[in-house]
Amino acid sequence: MERSSVRSGEMAKLTQLIDNEVFRAYATYTTIVLLKMMLMSLITAYFRITRKAFANAEDTASFGKGENAKKYLRTDPDVERVRRGHLNDLENIVPFLGIGLLYALSGPELYTALLHFRIFTGARIAHTFAYLIPLPQPGRGLSWAVGYAVTISMAYKVLKTALYL
Repeated sequence: MERSSVRSGEMAKLTQLIDNEVFRAYATYTTIVLLKMMLMSLITAYFRITRKAFANAEDTASFGKGENAKKYLRTDPDVERVRRGHLNDLENIVPFLGIGLLYALSGPELYTALLHFRIFTGARIAHTFAYLIPLPQPGRGLSWAVGYAVTISMAYKVLKTALYL
């Protein structure tokens, strides 16, 4: 089956997206990082339950009522560490979604696009492991910087190729 593709340097038309290999790559890696980010919510819930550290009074109901339940309204360093990792995902994956979409629509070569998407995805997964284990610095910082640099690289390509300045 022959697939139509967008030539390098041209914006894609909506009807071409389903057959556009770069867009399919973007959709694939975007789905992976979004699932990873969603997993952080489950990990946060796991740590809240196992550490019995809740932010809302109604979440403590299964541990009793009144003063007995209030002792579970607290912060926990492990819960806060996971939450900071999740927040970092939000700060980095959301820009990747928008810039990555514009990049995919700007007509990059498939190889170059895959390199950007794979490096970003790998960097975010490495960042999560570095945050949760925790690994010594500069592991977490480097994984963040690599992902950030990929997003900046894609933004530069979009500005250089597809937009009027």
